Amino acid sequence: MFDGFDNGMHNGIAYIRGGNGPPVLLLHGYPQTKALWAQVAPLLAQDYTVICADLRGYGDSFKPENTPDNAPYSFRAMAQDQVALMAALGFEWFHLVGHDRGARTGHRLALDHDCLLSLTLLDIIPTLLAYDKTDKTFAQTYWHWFFLTQPKPFPEKLIAADPDHFYQSSLLGWGAAQLSDFNADMLADYRRAWRDPAMQHAACNDYRAAATVDLQHDRSDLGRRVQCPTLIMYGTDGAMGRMYDVPATWVDRCADITACPMPGGHFFVDQQPQQTSAALLDFLSDA
Repeated sequence: MFDGFDNGMHNGIAYIRGGNGPPVLLLHGYPQTKALWAQVAPLLAQDYTVICADLRGYGDSFKPENTPDNAPYSFRAMAQDQVALMAALGFEWFHLVGHDRGARTGHRLALDHDCLLSLTLLDIIPTLLAYDKTDKTFAQTYWHWFFLTQPKPFPEKLIAADPDHFYQSSLLGWGAAQLSDFNADMLADYRRAWRDPAMQHAACNDYRAAATVDLQHDRSDLGRRVQCPTLIMYGTDGAMGRMYDVPATWVDRCADITACPMPGGHFFVDQQPQQTSAALLDFLSDA
């Protein structure tokens, strides 16, 4: 899928690298893998050094044992993984583009580390805001936020019974997409990953952390703002775009915002890779 890119592993984090120029780190979301960027990364690599990594717990990256405080799956831990990876590759400063969980990792990274040239957040609102302002519409649409946080092994056992049905219901439900929107090779990689019981368990732990330790971290940082240029991209047909003024939710958390609505739903990267790439290149060239 990534012709001309090299595969690597650093401290348990699987990644691919290609291109030349300023570094750009691309982080996927749930329930996907670094394969999300297969149609975007080659276009960015014409002008940038592109690194696509699997978050801990996902894809081919390591899946540590969780602890009662959920710290191993906090966005803080995930962010530290990526800072360490980029440093090992020789990049002290870099651009970061994150979708879904990757975007939440990027937001935490921007608060914890002074190393970003720019930040792009794809189709999310702040985690703390989402929980604090939860209403019936959000709870019914983003039901997985509450299901996956249930104590083990309840959600894991239900998911394991038919992982393709479960995860594809996410892509086609709140994702506002059709299976035909997904490249066949990329979808095959998503399925390969989510059929692994270890990833099923790790993804639940990711959401358990988001509902506990991540909220503690976010409350501690209320009032702090990301200082680097920040692009807010969102699908106009997706749940976030329908329920919220997405850029407005970031005004008190980011000092320098550019808004970019995109056609499609939550998975607009899969649905509109060419248009997504063009928007990213336009923003990165000015950041």
